[in-house]
Amino acid sequence: MKKTTYRLIGVMSGTSLDGVDMVFTEISFLDSVDYEIKLAQTFPYPEEWVSRLNDAIHLDQAALNELDNEYTAYLAEIIKKFIDQNQLDLIDAVCSHGHTVKHLPKKGITFQIGNLPKLARLTGIPVVCDFRVQDVELGGQGAPLVPMGDRLLFGEYKYCINLGGFANVSQEDEENRKAYDICPVNTVLNYFSRKEGKQFDKNGQMARMGKLDADLLEKLNALKFYSLQPPKSLGIEWVNAEILPMLENSGLDNFSILKTYTVHVAIQIANVLDDNSESAVLLTGGGVYNSYLIEELRKFSACDFVVPGNQLVEFKEALIFALLGALKLRGEINILRSVTGARIDHSSGRIFKP
Repeated sequence: MKKTTYRLIGVMSGTSLDGVDMVFTEISFLDSVDYEIKLAQTFPYPEEWVSRLNDAIHLDQAALNELDNEYTAYLAEIIKKFIDQNQLDLIDAVCSHGHTVKHLPKKGITFQIGNLPKLARLTGIPVVCDFRVQDVELGGQGAPLVPMGDRLLFGEYKYCINLGGFANVSQEDEENRKAYDICPVNTVLNYFSRKEGKQFDKNGQMARMGKLDADLLEKLNALKFYSLQPPKSLGIEWVNAEILPMLENSGLDNFSILKTYTVHVAIQIANVLDDNSESAVLLTGGGVYNSYLIEELRKFSACDFVVPGNQLVEFKEALIFALLGALKLRGEINILRSVTGARIDHSSGRIFKP
C-alpha cells in the first residue's frame, strides 16, 4: 500500500537569480491532494554566485561540469543549513529543480546544474531531481512543469500565472491542462534595473518615471514567438538573442526601457486571457510585488486577479517541485503531454539515495 503523507523539502532556483527558495511541506494523497507549508525560506545568492550563474551559458562543457559539481555542493550546504536551523526530521525526500543554464528543447537540450547524485550523499537524504530531461527526450519542451501542481492544488482558478524570470500561464482547456511561457519578465526588468545600481525595480518605481516609447512597444509586441501556438517555452538564450539587443539599441534611457517593457509584459499577459470579469487568475512569483506591472495588467484585462499571501506568492514553485517529487516517488504522472508536447504523459525525474 502506498504512503499517503510525505514530508518533503522543495527547492527552486529561478532565472531571475533572486536566490534559492525552500519549503518544508507535508503533502497528503487521500480523497484529494492537500498540502501544508510548514516553513519557507529564501537563501539569497551571494554576488559571486549571481555572477557565475549569469555567465554559465558561455562556459564550455568542462567548465560547466566543474560548475555543476560546485553548485551541487553549494545547494547541499544551504539545504543542510535549512534543516539544521529549523531542526527538521523525518524528511522523505529533497525535491530539487536545480538551476537551468541551457534550455534549447528544439535541439533536444535542457540542462539544470545541481542535480548530481552527490546532492543525496552530502545531505544524507533521498533526492528527487532533474525533472526536465526526460520530457525533452520524449519530444517535449521540458517546460513549464508547474501545471500538474496547478491542476491538483489550485484547480479553483481559471488561470494560474507565475510572474518570475518568465511569465507562464496554466489553465484547464476542455479535457486537458494547457500551459506555456508567455514572455520574459524579471530576467529583463532586473537586467536594466542593475544598470541603475538596483537588483530590481521596487514597485516599478523606475518604470513609472520613464516615458512609453510606442515604436519600441510595437516592435516588442511583433516578436514571432507571441504568434506561435503552444506548447512553447522560453530560455535565457532567446532573451539574449531577441530582447536585450532590441532594447539596448533603442537609444532610450533605462527608465523608459523599463516602462515600455513593463507595459509590453502586461499586454502579452492580457492577450492570453479571456477578459471576463468572472475569470479568476491566481498571480504568484516575485513580479507580483511590482505594483506598476499589476496596475498595467488590470488596465489591459478585466479578469479577477487574485494575489494570495506572501508565502504562496514567493514559494509556490518550490511547493510544486515538492509535489512533483512526491508523484515521482509514487510512480505517478507528474508531467502532462498536453502541456509540454511530449509523446506521452509520464513520471519524470531521477531518484538518488544517500
